[in-house]
Amino acid sequence: MQEDCRHFQSRTYSTGEVARFCVLNLAPEAPWRCPAGCPRYERDIIDGSFVVGSLARPPVEDEPELPEGGVGNLLDEADAIVTAAGPEIVAEVERDRDSRRWWQVWKRKQADGIHLSSR
Repeated sequence: MQEDCRHFQSRTYSTGEVARFCVLNLAPEAPWRCPAGCPRYERDIIDGSFVVGSLARPPVEDEPELPEGGVGNLLDEADAIVTAAGPEIVAEVERDRDSRRWWQVWKRKQADGIHLSSR
């Protein structure tokens, strides 16, 4: 990744895992590389009063083995899986919603100790 680009960001989580990404979502192969000749690359300009601290980013882990066709094909396959599962999930939610009547939801909330009142 071009860490000197103004669209680059890095987050370190409490587990020690580091997420490196493009805030414009233009780097499908993040955190390993930005697209060659990215049209949105802008060198980060730091204020003159900026002081570099002692924090250092851990090194980027090794790039995983990808199937032939690269990241684009892998993302297309993942998108196809999610798209195929979508209608089934929507139908399941609608069946669940249709099986309840609105007043049964109210009764359930009162039975659970949740009382809705207007103030």
